[in-house]
Amino acid sequence: MKKLLFLGFISFALFSLPALAQNDGNNETEVIYPDKFMVTPPLRNMAAAVIDDSDENRPKPEMKDRALRVPFSEKTNPNAEPQGEDPASQKIMGFKSTIPTLINMNGQNGNGTPPDPSGAAGINHYVQAVNSYYKIFNKTGTSAAGPFTLGALLFNCNDGDPIVMYDKFAERWIIAEFDYTSPYHIYIAVSVTNDPTGSYNSYQFTSAVLPDYLKFSIWTDGYYMTANYGTSEKVLVFERDVMIAGGAAPRMLSGSFNPPNAGYFFCPLSGFADGQLPPAGTPCPIFSFEDDGWGASYDDAINIYNATTNWTAGTISVAFKQTILTEPFDASYNSSWNDITQPGTTAKLDGIGGVFTFRAQHRVWTGYNSVVLCNGVKVSSTQRSIRWYELRQDQGTGTWSIYQQSTYSPDTESRWCGSIAMDDNGGIGMGYAKASSSTSASACFTGRNGYDPINQMSYTETVAAAGSGAQTFTNRFGDYSHTSLDPVDGTIFWHTGEYLATGAQRTKIFSFRIPYNTAIDTYGNSEVFAVADQDLIKVNGSNLPEADELVVDLFDINGQLISGKSVTAAGGSFATTFSSNGFAAGMYLVRVGKTNTTFQKVIKVSIQ
Repeated sequence: MKKLLFLGFISFALFSLPALAQNDGNNETEVIYPDKFMVTPPLRNMAAAVIDDSDENRPKPEMKDRALRVPFSEKTNPNAEPQGEDPASQKIMGFKSTIPTLINMNGQNGNGTPPDPSGAAGINHYVQAVNSYYKIFNKTGTSAAGPFTLGALLFNCNDGDPIVMYDKFAERWIIAEFDYTSPYHIYIAVSVTNDPTGSYNSYQFTSAVLPDYLKFSIWTDGYYMTANYGTSEKVLVFERDVMIAGGAAPRMLSGSFNPPNAGYFFCPLSGFADGQLPPAGTPCPIFSFEDDGWGASYDDAINIYNATTNWTAGTISVAFKQTILTEPFDASYNSSWNDITQPGTTAKLDGIGGVFTFRAQHRVWTGYNSVVLCNGVKVSSTQRSIRWYELRQDQGTGTWSIYQQSTYSPDTESRWCGSIAMDDNGGIGMGYAKASSSTSASACFTGRNGYDPINQMSYTETVAAAGSGAQTFTNRFGDYSHTSLDPVDGTIFWHTGEYLATGAQRTKIFSFRIPYNTAIDTYGNSEVFAVADQDLIKVNGSNLPEADELVVDLFDINGQLISGKSVTAAGGSFATTFSSNGFAAGMYLVRVGKTNTTFQKVIKVSIQ
């Protein structure tokens, strides 16, 4: 969604490449090459940008994108459910104490409205992007480099809607944004190493249509992208392997599909691989929802599609997978996006309805896959809240089902702009904003353990940044937030979101770990180690339940199973080996897990 932003211009040497669009013969796939490519200087050698983010000079948002932002505000189906209250509503606060923050620091304010923060943690750093800057922090909370304009990496473009990702499987940073004016562009920068202060390979792709509200994900065979395209939806995939290697001409494939959206603001989400990559050749799942309030032909449901990419043939196909009926929900919003009540004013804030909010985190477990999702819903005439889901997929049949779902409304306050993820122990963390007639927009989070009763956030809400004042100059508060998982410690969540300080838009960055009760979960203290030693990969486990049978699998970095076996813990321990004779040098993954549970450990092993 477009914001009015100030532009900064920096000149680099770059290569101009011919833009190419072709058809694969079935009238479905466009193949597009970048029309510009450059390698940036190391960021650590660049001067930080001088930012005027004072509130009096903050520009109001442009409204050009309203043509693409049509809210579902009137139910056309009088029989739409729920007729009364939300049947999946969690009406009381969690029974456990609040979760403490580990790091809690101020993010960038940016110079656009709204800031739209996105961020991710790497090995030693956290990178945050807003409209229209990004900054690199040490994971201790101190500044490491920047801020820099987005245009410093992305061909002098500062139009915004930034997304930051850390590809832990390739140890690369990805920063992306779009160009709002025609000819439209998609910009992606991929770091040359795992150091975010170093150089980046930067690409400009031309887009035939405006890629409004673009969202990205990491998958085995590419970086996938969806956007609010209007009535004709597309899934884009970028050639990840070529970008990681620094090639000048990675392909962008574009495939069309037609999920039901009734013409409203709409952006599907592609599966975002965490934990480990799915096996090579696994289609990337695409998730959207529909509301029976759109009309009698619709249901309250999640629609799932499979995006299958064939780089050899240069094709992407998007095929319907299945529809899952949900508990009834109401996704209608105010016709002018005046949704969230604030204290001391009649001015309201935009509740961002109509979409699953970033990300659709995907995890591979032993025996099943999981995805966590959340979206905004209407609870009452004065309250908006967040419906969240954990989906599970049977690895044998490929069929998805809802494992748990709930609408988080433990009081009368509104909550929106959520982002959700699952940790290595099966615990779920969710960050969001909340406000009401007595509470200024604040940055908050909650969570649950994997062993808790399903369908509820079991921890009392934590307020990471208490708001103050009210925003009255526009209803555009924030289009998204971002919860990611630490790639080193898979039990630490990182969230960046927005709040108000004396009525002014601010961003916050914080991390937290969901406490784990080892007396309840017998795997809480379990440890697994794997190391390469000559022609063997040695795997050892300790502090395991006695005589428990576990599955030990060896994968290549792209998720392809090389070998697997079952082991039984004796005296709480096991030791086993895999032959690595003849293995190519590189990274491999060892996974130890118990079938159809949330216990698993994934360890990287380097073969020299």
